[in-house]
Amino acid sequence: MAVHSTHSRRARAGAVAAAVAASALALGACGSGETESPADASDGSAEAASHGEISVQYSWIKNEEFAGEFYAEENGYYDEAGFDDVIGISGPDTGVAKLLSGTVDVALSDAASIGAAIAEQEAPLKIIGATFQKNPFTILSLADGADISSPQDLVGKTIGVQDSNASVFAALLNANGIDESEVTVVPVDFDPTPLMNEEVDGFMAYLTNEALTVELAGYDVTNLAYAENGVPYVAETFSVTDQYLAENADLLKAFLTAEIKGWSDVFTEPTDDTVALVEDHYNAAAAESEDGLEAVFGALDPEKTAMGLEAEKELISTEETEANGLFTISDELKQQTVDSLAAAGWDVSVEDLFDTTLIDEIYAEQPELVDYLP
Repeated sequence: MAVHSTHSRRARAGAVAAAVAASALALGACGSGETESPADASDGSAEAASHGEISVQYSWIKNEEFAGEFYAEENGYYDEAGFDDVIGISGPDTGVAKLLSGTVDVALSDAASIGAAIAEQEAPLKIIGATFQKNPFTILSLADGADISSPQDLVGKTIGVQDSNASVFAALLNANGIDESEVTVVPVDFDPTPLMNEEVDGFMAYLTNEALTVELAGYDVTNLAYAENGVPYVAETFSVTDQYLAENADLLKAFLTAEIKGWSDVFTEPTDDTVALVEDHYNAAAAESEDGLEAVFGALDPEKTAMGLEAEKELISTEETEANGLFTISDELKQQTVDSLAAAGWDVSVEDLFDTTLIDEIYAEQPELVDYLP
């Protein structure tokens, strides 16, 4: 199964890109692979329907954040589900503009990007499942430096924040009653060197990425996790247009079933094997990259990759997913998510943002998939 990759500037859970023009909203996403049979045979118990090709926009470069997708390809789950090809497109990219223009079918995005598009542009988008049950953002600081361990510790500090994440940082301040004037924000890129050089007191980071980079560089770090400080929301969300969802329910159920199986393998396969698989996909993407992926991000660090996998599992697996299955989103978490978005100034309803009908149907039909832990 072919894997294709592109690369653009990283755009995490910030405001919607300016490229999301109003004219794109009317286009919707057209199905690239229609189901030829009305029967849903995604459980492999009968001859699988032919779903053709599906394109999936990744939120970031092809590293451990997509280990489940790599297993779904490697172990034949996409094939079993009836796909001729699943085209995984390297980020960084929120996928919003591409979904709305019909360039991709599914985006692994986040609640802030999707919610902002709905709130600001009335974008016809839905989150149909979520890999990360917890917000992966953190304010990273040095333990022997600013040591920012509570929201109030932000007051009077200088914080490095990427432009694309400014609105999400504002949500953290709003959720904790801190006025923006009480904090000095310095624009930074995603390289945490300014923190290590003590040019900033804190640095907006991912728990699974930049936080590990600084730790591996030999620094003791303190994390002020968004999820535990008033801004819980889901991330690495399976996001689609309303039209694509309406027209391709069986296809999406087959795709999500393959994804569940792939991510279950992340929890059951030896970490060394998963690191090797991730490295293979990263290197393949680097070889295909037109703008020097490895030159920008360097060779994949196996130690950091292993640490990233363990950190991800903490964001993916919760008591609720253990009870209900991977990618499920409880009613409580849906409400917490929209409340978090409201703190950033994006007012959306649960019904506007989520439609988890397909995930619920998958587990009702295949309850054995709930058990993903070894």
